[in-house]
Amino acid sequence: MGFKSDIEIAQEATPLHIKEVAAKLGLTEDDIEYYGKYKAKVDYNLLKNERPGHKAKLILVTAINPTPAGEGKTTITVGTGDALSRLGKKTVIALREPSLGPVFGVKGGAAGGGYAQVVPMEDINLHFTGDFHAIGAANNLLAAMLDNHIYQGNELDIDTRRIVWRRCVDMNDRQLRAVVDGLGGRTQGVPR
Repeated sequence: MGFKSDIEIAQEATPLHIKEVAAKLGLTEDDIEYYGKYKAKVDYNLLKNERPGHKAKLILVTAINPTPAGEGKTTITVGTGDALSRLGKKTVIALREPSLGPVFGVKGGAAGGGYAQVVPMEDINLHFTGDFHAIGAANNLLAAMLDNHIYQGNELDIDTRRIVWRRCVDMNDRQLRAVVDGLGGRTQGVPR
């Protein structure tokens, strides 16, 4: 008898509809924005609504030294949330969106592991709700506007040697951290 893989465990799970999860936390349909049956965003404005008598605790799970299989932050976070829920506590887990490492098979599943994982793990590993792409696109739009302004004559007299605004790509690849582009002359843009 062997152990089940993370994907086998994830695919056997029967997730609750996100409405049920929200209701357990006392959230209404107006408080959440649906992303299918099993995912939702919580309205950020709820943070402003302090509820008398409600005290919350924050547990931050972090790591410092990466390993080929990841550090286990998500697994520890999900396991801690499961344990607190089992003790009757209302728990909410907020995860940073995982990297693309799992897609390329270069680290762990980014959604936890074993019976302490977030499902559907395929969605978690393939960019969740797409927010990171939107942030990257907005950042790169501003960078392109700045470069275009300089290319079109630099009417604001921006010192091109002091620009520190960088483009970004949501990719876990150390090689891309020191890329220089725009070296082909004026038609290739501004060197960055």
